[in-house]
Order: sequence, then C-alpha cells, then structure tokens
Amino acid sequence: MRGIAFYFLCAAIIAVLVGMAWGIQMSAAGDHKLSGAHAHLNLVGWVTLSIFAFYYHLVPEAQAGGLPKLHLACALGGVVLLVPGIVMAIQGQDMTLAKIGSTLTLASMVLFLIVVLRQGMQPPVAV
Repeated sequence: MRGIAFYFLCAAIIAVLVGMAWGIQMSAAGDHKLSGAHAHLNLVGWVTLSIFAFYYHLVPEAQAGGLPKLHLACALGGVVLLVPGIVMAIQGQDMTLAKIGSTLTLASMVLFLIVVLRQGMQPPVAV
C-alpha cells in the first residue's frame, strides 16, 4: 500500500488504538459520560478512514492530483477537531471545535464523493 491509501490507513490505525485505550480507561474508571466522543473516534477515525484507505488502494488511479490530498487533510482535520470538540460539548464547554470538526468531516465526505464520481466517470481501461 502506497501514497494516500497508506496515510489514511496509518491514521485509521492510530485512531483505533487511541479509541481502544480510551474505551479501556473509561471502563476501568466506570465513567462512560464521554462515550459519544469515543464512538465518533472509532467510527469517523477507524471505520471511515479505513474505507478511504481501501478505496484508494483498490483504485490507485484515484490518488492522482491534488483532490485526494485535500481529502486527506479535511478527513484528518475533521477527526482531530471533532473528537475533542465533542468532549468539550459534553462537558458544557464551547462547541466551536465540534462544529469545525463536523464541517471538515462533512467536507471530507463530499470530496470523497467527488473523487469516486470522477473516477467512475472515466472510460473503462482495456485489459
């Protein structure tokens, strides 16, 4: 695995490792009030980033150009801001990080749709 796919997969693995450790910590402490943020880390961080990684791996020509790099930046920024933003919102603090992270996560998915559509509209390659 190379290129953007590799970066998405590494980020996904880091997210799930942090999510697993956080889940163990919450369980050991008996305090699950941040479980919503934990769930978003696992879903947006592990699952979504992994799906992006495997798409780019299976369709390597989709990695061409600047759009996939922008996609990676939005996706990573989304996870990095969304999860602590949710923690802050649960604790009754400012919701700005959650809003920015949510917007970046949504933008990342829109960019992914554009990448997939752009690739899907290419004429088939003769084998």
